[in-house]
Amino acid sequence: MPDDPLAEALRAARDGDRRGFATLWRGLHPGVLRYLRVIAGDHAEDAASETWLQVIRDLDRFDGDLAAFRGWLFRIARNRGLDTVRRRPTPPLPAAASASDAATLTLENDGTAWAVALIAELPIDQAEAVMLRVVIGLDVATTADILGKRPGAVRIAAMRGLRRLATHPDVRDRTQPSRQGV
Repeated sequence: MPDDPLAEALRAARDGDRRGFATLWRGLHPGVLRYLRVIAGDHAEDAASETWLQVIRDLDRFDGDLAAFRGWLFRIARNRGLDTVRRRPTPPLPAAASASDAATLTLENDGTAWAVALIAELPIDQAEAVMLRVVIGLDVATTADILGKRPGAVRIAAMRGLRRLATHPDVRDRTQPSRQGV
C-alpha cells in the first residue's frame, strides 16, 4: 500500500477516526505479523493483538509522521513479541501456514511463509535486522532505534543474514533453474 493513503489514515486515526485506523491496520498488520513470526513463532498472533491494543491505547499520545509511526509500531511489536515469548514455557517455533481455509493457501502465501520460516532460522540479531530492513523496509536509523543497536551493527547483521540466506540449501534449490532433461 502506498504511503500517502497511510499518512492520511494516520492523521485521521489520531483524531479518533475508525476508518483511518482500519486503513492503518490493513496496510501495516501483514508486516507486523511477519516480523512477529520471527520473534514469537507460534505466538505471533497473540503478540500482534497485544501490539495493536497498545497502539489503540497510546495513539492519541503519538506525535510524528508515518515513518516515525512505523518505527513506533515495530518497537511496540518487538516488545510485545519478546514479552509473549518470555511468558511461554517453551521456545517459539516458526509458525506453519494455516490449513484452515484452502483459499488462503495460495502460492504467494506459501512463498511468504517459507521465506519467513527461513529467516527465523537465522541468529536472532540477523533475523530481526533482515525482517525490519528488507522485508518491512524500515531505514537503518529506525531499525537501529527499535533494536537498541548502532546503525553500523544493523547494517552488518542484515548483510550477514542475507549472505547466510543466499547460501542456504533451500534457497539455492528454489532459485536454481530445474535441471530436468540434462
